[in-house]
Amino acid sequence: MSGKSDRPIGVFDSGIGGITVLKALRAALPHEDLVYLGDTARLPYGTKSPETVTAYATQATKHLLGHDVKMVVIACNTASAVALGPLTEALAPIPVIGVIEPGAKAGVKATKTGRIGVLATEATVKGGAYARAIHALRPDAEIVQAPCGLFVTLAEEGWTKGEVAEAAAKRYLAPLFKGRNAPDTLVLGCTHFPVLARIIGKVAGKGVKLVDSAATTAKAVEEALRDQGLATKRRRKGKTRFLATDSTERFARVGGIFFGEAIRAKDVELVDIKPD
Repeated sequence: MSGKSDRPIGVFDSGIGGITVLKALRAALPHEDLVYLGDTARLPYGTKSPETVTAYATQATKHLLGHDVKMVVIACNTASAVALGPLTEALAPIPVIGVIEPGAKAGVKATKTGRIGVLATEATVKGGAYARAIHALRPDAEIVQAPCGLFVTLAEEGWTKGEVAEAAAKRYLAPLFKGRNAPDTLVLGCTHFPVLARIIGKVAGKGVKLVDSAATTAKAVEEALRDQGLATKRRRKGKTRFLATDSTERFARVGGIFFGEAIRAKDVELVDIKPD
């Protein structure tokens, strides 16, 4: 077993979108080893019941514990909303960090007017996790939300710019910016959306601040490592390991879009997560 601070950080998502969080972690923590698990055989989590999501997240986390991780990052909005509490309790003293609270915190910090927009999947919008997290920090915040399901498809197809992506962004953002009470801050509340940040920012306009939940989560992880004495002392380049529960070829192809560099299918390990 490696020294406590030299153990890897475990990251999991229902699929591939969480690789945007992995990319942000790699940029912020270049010396840390990272293990990413995409539960691609059972995606999407957003259509499942809270009980099922919690069960899947627990099973994914247990698999990561087999890799001797020192921290778990839930790079999935649905799992963060539903399973963060149970996993935090079950894994203690191993820290667990989700994507929603860091994104909400950054959104509250960024807004000047108190009007915040949340772009997310339909499941995340209906669940209201971002609204609750934002209101917990700023009760007087005015929150508008937009379910942007097509953004997920566009991101996975690599259509992150051009006429189609811009048309989708205009369609989704138009209702948020009608009237005088338009938001001055947009939280990208889905791990797929950071790859569309440029086109979303173009449509929203220069006066609107975009909050990338991937980047804010990476910052939260960095702070937690430092505060708990878990940051590695090594100065070599950290290793990144990819695990998937299905279709390593698609994982590599689409994952490369989110990671910002090519991922070879042979470098993605196919794993079987067994139910309890």
